[in-house]
Amino acid sequence: MTNAPSDKPKVLIIIGDASETLDTMYPFYRLQEAGFQPVVAAPEKRLYQMVMHEVKPGWTITKEWEGYTINADVAFSEIKEEEYAGIMFSGGRAPEYIRYDEDLVRVTKHFFEAGKPIASVCHGVEIPAYADCVRGRKMATVPKCKFDLEVCGGTFVNEACVIDGNLVSGRTFHDNGFYVGPWIDLLVKARDEATVAAG
Repeated sequence: MTNAPSDKPKVLIIIGDASETLDTMYPFYRLQEAGFQPVVAAPEKRLYQMVMHEVKPGWTITKEWEGYTINADVAFSEIKEEEYAGIMFSGGRAPEYIRYDEDLVRVTKHFFEAGKPIASVCHGVEIPAYADCVRGRKMATVPKCKFDLEVCGGTFVNEACVIDGNLVSGRTFHDNGFYVGPWIDLLVKARDEATVAAG
């Protein structure tokens, strides 16, 4: 699912092996609908295996099934962050492993410092938390990641959509219909303002 070259504003979707399928694909297609070019970024430019995460009835922990595969358009080391209008941190197990990537940390810090529209869902919070970007920020995440957020200085809010300035977050894919729209609204507003400024 590699994107063809486009003059549309580009938005990063951060993934790795075991990224959650719905966390990833719902914003991917919503970005396309809104006139943006989603760019999938991962540790390497290759095919990745996504998963489906759900707490099975009768279970107290998350069960994992294989989901679809997805190609990364760009490796973290190749990202020129100034070329992108926004970023989305997908959930699943991937963030726990990819958060230590120095290039991903660099990219993450850019979007927080530049005030560009940022989305995060579920375990995605582990990336900006590790990059020391959540201090003083309010976020939603899956409750089992509450500690990761709070120990890094953020405030956990157990709601379907939490908006803190340029940062929009949800708890799990069940919140897709609540937090993705407001994040895209921020991207559209930024795009329109840039178009006006360019004359």
